[in-house]
Amino acid sequence: MNIALGMIEFNSIARGIETSDFMVKAADVEIIKESTVCPGKFIIIVSGKTESVNTAVKEGIKRGAECVVDTLFIPRAHESLIPAISNTNNVDKIESIGVIEFYSIASAIKAADTAVKAANITLIEVRIGYAVGGKGFVTLTGEIGSVKAAVKSAIMENDLLVNTAVIPRPSKKVIVSLL
Repeated sequence: MNIALGMIEFNSIARGIETSDFMVKAADVEIIKESTVCPGKFIIIVSGKTESVNTAVKEGIKRGAECVVDTLFIPRAHESLIPAISNTNNVDKIESIGVIEFYSIASAIKAADTAVKAANITLIEVRIGYAVGGKGFVTLTGEIGSVKAAVKSAIMENDLLVNTAVIPRPSKKVIVSLL
């Protein structure tokens, strides 16, 4: 089943909360994440059928108006993207680790979707906004060649990249800290 994902980032917490109400009333979508993020912003991430998510995001942009900072719409999100954003992915085994860091939340989400579609990897987490200064980063795992290919694909079309890392044989202490 194709699931779409949409996100709007606001520079006003009050407007963000108000707009999220308009969005879910405008279309049959599920709220994946709705929270404050650093530095004093607000995000709402919704999922559902493509047309519903598109309608909700358009309504959010209209109602959020001058308070909208960034938006994202992925019509066919990979099935592991939402659990990675919600930090509910079940990661059975960590092999090599890839880390991709961005200045924007939308960039991190888009990169995670691109990475998991490009190579045989598992998303560990998509961390967004909170306690990372409004940035976003992706952690992923798989065989070293797959991790390198996923990281390369994820950063090809993104100008808001901060940095990347690929760790071929991570320490067990690092693995435990990521899970």
